[in-house]
Amino acid sequence: MPQPYLLLTPGPLSTSDTVKAAMQVDLSTWDSDYLAITERIRSQLLTLAGVSAPDYSAVLLQGSGSYGVEAVLNTLLPKQSKDACLMVASNGAYGARIAEMADRLQINHVDLIVPETKPVTAALVTAFLDQHPEVTHFAMIHCETTTGILNPIETILPQVKDRGIITIVDAMSSFGGIPINLLDLKIDFLISSANKCIQGVPGFAFVMANCAILETCQGRSTSLSLDLYDQHMSFKMHPGKWRFTSPTHTVLAFDQALSELIAEGGVAQRYQRYTANQRQLVNGMQALGYQALLPTAVQSPIITTFKTPNPDFDFNRFYQALKDRQFVIYPGKTTAAPSFRIGTIGVVDQPEISALLAAIESTQKLTH
Repeated sequence: MPQPYLLLTPGPLSTSDTVKAAMQVDLSTWDSDYLAITERIRSQLLTLAGVSAPDYSAVLLQGSGSYGVEAVLNTLLPKQSKDACLMVASNGAYGARIAEMADRLQINHVDLIVPETKPVTAALVTAFLDQHPEVTHFAMIHCETTTGILNPIETILPQVKDRGIITIVDAMSSFGGIPINLLDLKIDFLISSANKCIQGVPGFAFVMANCAILETCQGRSTSLSLDLYDQHMSFKMHPGKWRFTSPTHTVLAFDQALSELIAEGGVAQRYQRYTANQRQLVNGMQALGYQALLPTAVQSPIITTFKTPNPDFDFNRFYQALKDRQFVIYPGKTTAAPSFRIGTIGVVDQPEISALLAAIESTQKLTH
């Protein structure tokens, strides 16, 4: 058996013993208990998002978060059409991934590309839209984990929606950990994943979908498996029933994780914990000589990028030294500077951050 590492990553992340234990049950996908659990999950997700049926539907989809993003694009947008155009606002690898999906799907799109260390802003978006009146759909990332930057969707999306544009948000690494109200922010489609801030395990994505829009998209998807319309209609016509084999053990873990989120005090309380973790981490790392890549004003509480302290810093040795002490971190992903990343979500609180900082201090002689 592998050692029980503490995952300081943006997901998969460290889960509770009770979430792990929930997976020790085998259920049939047709079982009435399982169908009821699926429906409970869908209802609770809508509540977390500040919306309700029948206006919105929580559509669960087998696969990683990227499957959910691609399903949304493939279902909503016609292919090779001059009547629809997607605008992608990108300041990192995951915004770039949306643009790549659009290319593969032959969806007409225009891209606003912002430097990785700068937020997408309302001023940039509105100026770009003024230049591109053909835009019918808009997509952006909330928390871009390339750097850990938090894009201000609350100032952007209402303005975009007021132009009559369909809004799509990749909230993969923020939903459940940062308060998001779809009605207030005028979000039509929000995508996240089971193994992020709700603190479940990998296995499915979920989409909060505006039903009035989604139900106009029958037959538009070029993929059978990634047809969000068909998946939504399956849940609508046969409550709790996924179209194809669902990850039953992951669903049970997610049901338990949702209960634990509610018991913690909901998203607002979890956000406070994540924020306290991140502040403690940055303060401690600065005391050890490490500098955060981003200014505090745009930094998310999800994951933080740190610049490597000197040209001789050996990340692989640093990583292994921490892993030997049961801490797993992330390599850098940004092209702005040599760096590494540390997540502050999951079953992590201030004692775990203190232990990590002590471990980092003890490894410095080995890795500098």
